[in-house]
Amino acid sequence: MIRHICMFTLKEENKEATITTFFERAQKLREIEFIKKFEVVQNAEKTPASNYDVALIFDFDSVETLDQYQKSPQHIEFGEFVSSVRVNRACIDYEF
Repeated sequence: MIRHICMFTLKEENKEATITTFFERAQKLREIEFIKKFEVVQNAEKTPASNYDVALIFDFDSVETLDQYQKSPQHIEFGEFVSSVRVNRACIDYEF
């Protein structure tokens, strides 16, 4: 199994609305059959401001299915949206 974690710091402008839109758009990724576990999370209140704002935590059967996910139309569309609203991104994919 591969766990894929992507974290994003969002632009300050309209951040709360952007987070709402992020969650709404991320739900479309549920349609992708390759995702075995699906979590979209927001940083907890009262935690350091230096933390990332939101994250995707997905599990896949293999690196190959992760690759298929990344090439899917839903992921590409979501990625275009995220690129327009993010300041920073960090990602890790690990086997477990």
